[in-house]
Amino acid sequence: MWEVNLMEKTVYIRMRHRVQVHPKDTVYLHNLAQIIGDAEIYNELKDLPIYHVSESDNSNNIIIIDLMQVIKMITKVMKDVEVQAIGPSQTIIEVVFKKKGVSIPLFLLIWFLLFFGSALAIMNFHEDVSMHEVHERLYTIITGKVEEKPLLFQIPYSVGLGLGMIIFFNHVFRKRLNEEPSPLEIEMFNYQQDLDQYVIMNENKESITRLHDDD
Repeated sequence: MWEVNLMEKTVYIRMRHRVQVHPKDTVYLHNLAQIIGDAEIYNELKDLPIYHVSESDNSNNIIIIDLMQVIKMITKVMKDVEVQAIGPSQTIIEVVFKKKGVSIPLFLLIWFLLFFGSALAIMNFHEDVSMHEVHERLYTIITGKVEEKPLLFQIPYSVGLGLGMIIFFNHVFRKRLNEEPSPLEIEMFNYQQDLDQYVIMNENKESITRLHDDD
């Protein structure tokens, strides 16, 4: 009987890694964490307000909520509840602002720079490795003829180069070829993980500094 009562007074929470909110939103506990516990405890805690996004947050779109802050607020509401934390100890709140319309001239400028920049990079690479001479040599070996423009190799090679990039990036415009992430998506994921870790570590350092200043 004692064990049953103990279980009823225990709540398990698992902090989410990252959540997105909008300006002036109120962030509740169920937004920040997964909650497991007695139904009565769950219903009382899930709508517990943890943070309100104010106008002062407009200058910084990243807010760090620490597990200790959450436990402190839970124990204020329910003093006889034991909180068991599982998983990460911080949640990153990303404040998402209303997106502005894309400027057509700016979009065309970026497209122009990326298109011709990538074309020049491919051309310079082919020039460095003497790709034209390689095609000429292969054409001569196979056909026994000398041809300055071996289109028999150059056309399939150009088509294959484009198809290879599509397969590599796993996208045709916005359509995915399969569910496997592309190398670019993996690199972006790793970059986001490193960035989140830096933000959390930097926030902890600033919190410690503020604590020493208060002392």
